[in-house]
Amino acid sequence: MDFPLFFTYLAACGAAAATGAMFQPGAWYQGLSKPWWTPKDWMFPVAWTILYISMSVAAMRVAMLAGADDRTGQALAFWAVQIALNTLWTPVFFGLRRIRAGLVVLSLLWVAVAATLAAFWQIDSAAGYLIAPYLLWVTIAGALNASVYLRNPGASAG
Repeated sequence: MDFPLFFTYLAACGAAAATGAMFQPGAWYQGLSKPWWTPKDWMFPVAWTILYISMSVAAMRVAMLAGADDRTGQALAFWAVQIALNTLWTPVFFGLRRIRAGLVVLSLLWVAVAATLAAFWQIDSAAGYLIAPYLLWVTIAGALNASVYLRNPGASAG
């Protein structure tokens, strides 16, 4: 385990996590109609903590193979795109209250996470396995975002 490399990726995840602290759901989100299968509030920080650690370990594993595999550059570029989109979603959805724009960001995030998973898998199957739960969570988040959008016409700001 390369701890400096791991903590570098974890720091990138920390920036994404910070948006959750800055743009909390609040009364606006609580007042929206949501499906019965919406995860409980306490599940989000638990899930994201596990996912961010897994994502960081996966990226570290791939980065450690940089000299041995020419595909690592593209794989880590996909990782960078997904963490940027991950960071963007919370301010768009909760900060700006743009439900449809949040769905667009989540759709792009899903594609970026799927590309990351595929690229990591080709380099290091363990890294691919570590990204798989993240893709599942983003799939659930996308379905939730879509459901909230459809259940709350006109609830977006502007």
